[in-house]
Amino acid sequence: MISRTTVDNVFETARVEEVIGDFVQLKKSGSNFKGLSPFSDERSPSFMVSPVKQIWKDFSSGKGGNAVTFLMEHEHFTFPEAIKWLANKYGIEIIETQQTDEEKQTQDQKESMFLVSKFASEWMESQLKTEMGKAIGYSYFKERGFTDETIKHFQLGYSPDQWSAFTDAAIKSGYQLEFLEKTGLTIVKGEKQFDRFKGRVMFPIRSLSGRVLGFGGRILTNDKKAAKYLNSPQSDIYDKSKVLYGIYEAKQSIAKEDLCYLVEGYTDVIQLHQAGVKNVVSSSGTALTKEQIRLIQRLTKNITVLYDGDAAGMRAAIRGIDLILEAGMNVRICTFPEGEDPDSFAKAHTQSEIEEFLTANAVDFISFKSNLLKDEAAGDPIKKAEMIRDIVQSIAKVPDDISREIYVRESAAILDIGEDVLFSSLAQNRNAGIKEQRKKDRRDQQSQPLKKVESAEAAVKVDRRSVLEHAIIKILLLYGDKVEDFQEEFLQESEDGELVVEPVKVTMPVYEKVYLDLQNDEIEFSNAIFKTLYPKIVDLLLMQGKVNLNHVMSTLNEHEAMLVADLVMQEDKYQLHKWDGKMIFVKSKDETISTYTMDAILNFRRLMIEEKIKALFESISKDPSVDNTDVLSTVRDYNKLNRYLGRRLNRVV
Repeated sequence: MISRTTVDNVFETARVEEVIGDFVQLKKSGSNFKGLSPFSDERSPSFMVSPVKQIWKDFSSGKGGNAVTFLMEHEHFTFPEAIKWLANKYGIEIIETQQTDEEKQTQDQKESMFLVSKFASEWMESQLKTEMGKAIGYSYFKERGFTDETIKHFQLGYSPDQWSAFTDAAIKSGYQLEFLEKTGLTIVKGEKQFDRFKGRVMFPIRSLSGRVLGFGGRILTNDKKAAKYLNSPQSDIYDKSKVLYGIYEAKQSIAKEDLCYLVEGYTDVIQLHQAGVKNVVSSSGTALTKEQIRLIQRLTKNITVLYDGDAAGMRAAIRGIDLILEAGMNVRICTFPEGEDPDSFAKAHTQSEIEEFLTANAVDFISFKSNLLKDEAAGDPIKKAEMIRDIVQSIAKVPDDISREIYVRESAAILDIGEDVLFSSLAQNRNAGIKEQRKKDRRDQQSQPLKKVESAEAAVKVDRRSVLEHAIIKILLLYGDKVEDFQEEFLQESEDGELVVEPVKVTMPVYEKVYLDLQNDEIEFSNAIFKTLYPKIVDLLLMQGKVNLNHVMSTLNEHEAMLVADLVMQEDKYQLHKWDGKMIFVKSKDETISTYTMDAILNFRRLMIEEKIKALFESISKDPSVDNTDVLSTVRDYNKLNRYLGRRLNRVV
């Protein structure tokens, strides 16, 4: 197990904006950062990161937390995995305590599969140094023009042309056959077992965080019965529709350049990367999926698809791109001269030459498609009509109204057709799409079981205690260390001997005011998380005079950390910016902390009073024959106190 010292060091060192910036494109928004949610399919950014508070909140999915919980949510890491990943990122030494046999046995299946995949990658990489590996695998990579640095960077490897060389090595190292089979590295038939990738050079496929998910293997013989390229089968950790080859190596460059190049093959990625063009990924020969597009969209909205210059490459260039348009991304197409592909072109040119070529030859997708289909349909009216419908169908996928109009005007000029015809066809296409979606929605609704509709009264029912407990914890987390002036009221005896209310200003830290008032009123929290959290926060404030959110988060489980992030980041979601420039002067929360705090305390008191009154009436109803004069007198006193608190809150009771 990882020592507490290591965990504390990680929490103190890790910067949430740096960690999340490796996975999501973040842009400055006031004192925070904003980006598109990595957990939902959204077009308007609702994902917020606070560098000051070192927490994040995704308002589209409700998730939130710190750097560790982000990795647990996004990469499906366990807590120890997230700590180790951060320790590695920030160069922190990992101190571990002895792990018990029972703890080893409780490792879940996914983790076991990740460990097997990691071992496989390292073992196959090591095979390049063996006599056979040098002669076959290493020599192949060198023939492709890959440097030793590139081979190491992409963790390229070789699986010997032997039936079970890898499987035998893995079992000898303590890995279970069950997980070798589940990852697809080993094929088991009865009592026999053999390596799936035997005799192939290996390309590990990594996640956004760098974990090995699966492999691509290229055969080096001319065996016509065997597939040239072979990928890992679908498993609990590898889904080819959700991964992109090279995303781990490219992510920082994609975010920095605000552009992603998409190619077809593994070697295309590697050769371009080696040439200095590092913001490049591959769909690994599969049709582009929504999940893969979303992966890119987290880092940039701009994508350029690179294809071979032959006729087949041209036709391939217009397949599947509608999905990119539908996602609201800016997509361009760049094709290479005939007989060239990204691999060969990158090998023969310098970085500046490649970049100049890509910049000069990348055109927007609609213009590319219009020109391509125009040439194919030349002199054939029927083909031209089909081509126009095809282009309109693509334009209809674009969600932005302005972009759609620009594309229509450009396409009309290229195709030599009236804009009004294209606009009319576009409207019909979009209306048909809307109708189809409505039909689908109705079918989905009809297939759902009927649900009981709650009454309006039940729908608006609010748990006041929960709301107030949320408010108290939020006040302590955000403003607990602030020193404020509180307006108190005390009963004093006047010169005439009458009791009068005397206002008194009291100056003290917010946490002290909250703690003393809740203590005096004997108020306890009902929420289990807040019951645990409240004394922790108060103790920190008493000892240190402030709350270190990172320290608090490190003591919480994932659910508790998410709740704290939600409380804190809700404050920033509705923050007003630059209103002074419009001559509208809005008081900040900092200017009204004492009022905010007193409102929460007084409302809590009123709630407690109402609960006591309710309990007293319930005691009367149990036995109406008993003399309840004293009880009713107490109820009257409570009602008077409630009205007094209502007046202090400027509320009519």
